[in-house]
Amino acid sequence: MTASSALKPKKVLFIATRQIGDVLVTAPLIAQARELWPDAEFHFLGYRGKLDMLKGNPDIAQKIETSDRPKLKEYLSLFFKLFQRYDLAVVTQPSDRAYFYGLVAAHQRVGVLGGHPQGLTEQDKAKKSNQQNAWKKAISLHTIDVDYFAQHVITEKLRLLEIFYKRPREIFSKPISVMAPAGDPIAPTIAGQLHSPYIVVHPGPLTAYKRWPLAYWQSLLTWITKQGWQVVLSASPAKQDLQLNKDILSLLDEKARSHVIDTAGLLSIPQAGTLIRGAIAYVGVDTSITHLAAACNTPTIALFGPTPPTNFGPWPNGFIGMQPYQLRARSQTVGNVTILQGPGECVPCRKAGCEDRASSNSACLDLLEPNQVITALQAATNK
Repeated sequence: MTASSALKPKKVLFIATRQIGDVLVTAPLIAQARELWPDAEFHFLGYRGKLDMLKGNPDIAQKIETSDRPKLKEYLSLFFKLFQRYDLAVVTQPSDRAYFYGLVAAHQRVGVLGGHPQGLTEQDKAKKSNQQNAWKKAISLHTIDVDYFAQHVITEKLRLLEIFYKRPREIFSKPISVMAPAGDPIAPTIAGQLHSPYIVVHPGPLTAYKRWPLAYWQSLLTWITKQGWQVVLSASPAKQDLQLNKDILSLLDEKARSHVIDTAGLLSIPQAGTLIRGAIAYVGVDTSITHLAAACNTPTIALFGPTPPTNFGPWPNGFIGMQPYQLRARSQTVGNVTILQGPGECVPCRKAGCEDRASSNSACLDLLEPNQVITALQAATNK
């Protein structure tokens, strides 16, 4: 038995200093660690306002929040709060800051190492990677390289624990699920408007290059309401997402609009989970709420453009194995999740749209027509 497989930590710190979706995908990792160390105490460090995805998780004894851009005073406070309190830090993000927190907090570390910048030769990528990752490897018991095309992010996180197993692949020999956060009651002003059956639609991504065209949302929502179903529009409180929902509503005729509820900016993550659990289906773009929908076991239709589904497709709960998806397929359904992609040999490119910048459009999404989504919805709802 290796020293690593014999390690029995009493206190473990999980670190995910990114977005809410990045927090959610650590759920199977936490569950597997609990199976490995049933008596250990687990804490979780993440950005303030991003940890709602862990609400109700029975394995997390304490959540520690920090700002995404801490000033010196906050750094010092966090340093003294974390300093060598843990036997093991599980660093689930490749950033320098996440590793620094892990170094400060724990006696031992395992962690994810970052991918390679685009636009470099293979030789330069390898050199750049070695330069950036050498110190992280030096302070870690075990590291896992990111593979943005071939390795699913859930698999990536679970592989952080493989050093603690004699037979690491047994981790993937049983059903793997993402634990959704516990739900909160929806405000009466919204709950009073709901009537079944309804479909939750989430049009707004974090960045413009993951958007689907406005006219396509108009066609889809009009078709849904003609089936006698209600549409519940979801969105974050971000200004661009609120405006997107308004723009979509402005394109609908009066009859269709009367069957649409706009909850933009009005729901917390736990409330969104409650809403989605009651839906007959969910349609959304490549964003964290789409991962939440899949975790809620609701039939989930995800519209993917540049992002490889093999890396960040919503995990189909109960899947056994390391990779649920193909890299490229116009439509693929695994469990409760259907991923749709537009045409093109360049799909998925993993760039920030066709112009490789946040404000760019993505031709693959422009060519993913409403009929493709409607067909997927019909299959998901047996319509």
